[in-house]
Amino acid sequence: MRTPISIAFAVIVAVLFWQAPEFVQQYAQRLGDAIDELDRVVRHFDEDARRSGYDRSGALGLMSRNQEQLVRDQATRMSETIGRLANLRAQQAAMGQSASFARAGAFATGYDSDLAARTWKDFQFALPVSADGVLFACTGFILGFFLSFAEAIGLGRLARAH
Repeated sequence: MRTPISIAFAVIVAVLFWQAPEFVQQYAQRLGDAIDELDRVVRHFDEDARRSGYDRSGALGLMSRNQEQLVRDQATRMSETIGRLANLRAQQAAMGQSASFARAGAFATGYDSDLAARTWKDFQFALPVSADGVLFACTGFILGFFLSFAEAIGLGRLARAH
């Protein structure tokens, strides 16, 4: 009885793991779109600064010393936008690696929470028939089977102890 349950559990974990490459791929698409849009915003800011005779840091400094709170707030927002753009570019470069687990690791260690939340909100479950999908499914199956078997052994020992 334990083996069929272990296999069923392992299949469920495999299907869930199979989603990882699809989610990372959908996130990567959104990541590229976000980079394109933030790059446009920062480029426009830099162009406006140059037309006014400033470089980026000079324009931000001028704005941050302005008497108007609105202008100071805009300097802070633009600094945050520039920083976020740099972080997203770094993550895109890290996710550009070809190894499946490296891409997933780059996502897991540096994802943008707002972007990931929007990706999850619109995520469509799929069974990607790709090398990455099969690799993740196999890993999930092995992990699920191992966890199920380990749990069964642990519960058996616990039942015998009482």
